[in-house]
Parts: sequence; C-alpha cells; structure tokens
Amino acid sequence: MQVLPPVPSSVSGDPLSQIEAVDIELSIVLGRSVLPMSQLLKMGRGAVIPLDASEHDEVWILANNHPVARGQIEIRDDRIAITVTRPADLYDFMAGSA
Repeated sequence: MQVLPPVPSSVSGDPLSQIEAVDIELSIVLGRSVLPMSQLLKMGRGAVIPLDASEHDEVWILANNHPVARGQIEIRDDRIAITVTRPADLYDFMAGSA
C-alpha cells in the first residue's frame, strides 16, 4: 500500500482556495510599433523603438496575455508601479488602441 503525503490546505476540498492557488502572469503593454523586418534586423544596442503612445497614456494590463484592465504608470521609491484605472475593452485592444 502506497502512502501519499498530505494535501496542502490551499489545494484541498475548498474550490475557492484551489482557484486562489493558481498563478497568473501579468504583463504591461506600454505601446506598440510596426517596423519593417529590415529595420528590426539592423537594430543593436542603443536602438530606439518609437511607440504609438505618449508619456501620460494609459497602459494595458494583461493576465496570461489577455487584456483585463487599463492602468497608469507611477514611480514609487525608485520602482515602477501600475495603478489600475478601469477595466479593459477587448475591442480597443484588438484594434490597437493605445
């Protein structure tokens, strides 16, 4: 008879605790750019990529590559942070809205 180790309480019978145990990858999209492949291949250290966004535009917050919210960039104690400002509009994201 095989003895299995105890199941941690975070993944036991409570469905909510199972959901809370799932890791989500968050990504922040500052802007977008379309470049010819030839220009991309020529890029090296110090190359500047222009984006379709300005300094005060909202950023996209993605959860597992799916837009979930918009946010504003903040600097806190020499760290970059994002403040959530509103839910994401999937249609705006797909249309490339900044």
